[in-house]
Amino acid sequence: MVGAAYAAVPLYKMFCQATGFDGTVRKAEAKPTRVLDRKVKIRFDANVRSLPWDFSTEQVSQDIRIGDTGLAFFKVTNKSDKALTGRAMYNVVPEQAGPYFQKLECFCFTSQTIEPGQTVEFPVVYFVDPQFADDPETKGKSEITLSYTFFPAVPEAGATKQAATTPRIVQPLGGKPPTGL
Repeated sequence: MVGAAYAAVPLYKMFCQATGFDGTVRKAEAKPTRVLDRKVKIRFDANVRSLPWDFSTEQVSQDIRIGDTGLAFFKVTNKSDKALTGRAMYNVVPEQAGPYFQKLECFCFTSQTIEPGQTVEFPVVYFVDPQFADDPETKGKSEITLSYTFFPAVPEAGATKQAATTPRIVQPLGGKPPTGL
């Protein structure tokens, strides 16, 4: 019973990431080949729990065509006098959009160590799968909210301390991300 209890959390997390269940966003390997004329508004939300960090979005929302790649930036500042490591958990609302909202690049895929007083900008490269427009549960939806919450990271076995190194991609918002993302 104890073993099953410990295994339940990681198994549930893997299930949610694989299926998009409960608004969990999935990591994509490639962007879609089909782009629709229909647009959807993506709203961005940033929160922090139990860390002395300022975490904010560089934009409130973006309008993108379904199937097209979007690029958003988030900013984190460590207000403490020591390096701290956090992990961003994420989800989308409405929950039915979870299987269709996918990210190609995100700071949330790994833990981030921010040095004292350091400010880091993180890009997120994402898209809404064109199947979003065909699903009866999402057909009429015109807005999706992508929400992040940074929590203190739990050290992983064998992990070494490393400062955040995700570079800021120098592209205007709405521009095309570099090839390969």
